[in-house]
Amino acid sequence: MIEASIKQTEPTTVAYIQMRGAYQQMPLAMGQLYAWIGGHGMQPTGMPMGVYLDDPATVPESGARWEVWAPVAGGVDETAPNEGGIGVKHIPAMTVASTVYKGPYEGVASTYEALGEWLAGKGYVMAGPPMETYLNDPGDVSQEDALTEVVFPVQRG
Repeated sequence: MIEASIKQTEPTTVAYIQMRGAYQQMPLAMGQLYAWIGGHGMQPTGMPMGVYLDDPATVPESGARWEVWAPVAGGVDETAPNEGGIGVKHIPAMTVASTVYKGPYEGVASTYEALGEWLAGKGYVMAGPPMETYLNDPGDVSQEDALTEVVFPVQRG
């Protein structure tokens, strides 16, 4: 059993980087994205997020499409991704199901399954790609203390 909730997010502006392939590229993607943000005079305003555009049950990891989002201070115009896949977009408010997983990232899959089961019992269905917000820096905490918020955009089924 998980502790989950339905909540409303606020609209936000994110700098993002488009990625394809192995999720082990996450640290590299974050480094590239945050270097770009700093180089463009933007101010990060929240924790980074991973957005997973393909279902790992149907798309092999080698071909998986995903993005890293970094919330940035408002007033930044949207930009299409550059040659490195980095751009800026505005994310509207949305209704989401949310729960927090604690532990090594390799174990987060069970949280996806549990949140999906929880949703079904509440009369909601997914309405967009799943997201993860990384609530602490893996360089600052042990793997066992890593916190990942798993978020599903939802709507009434």
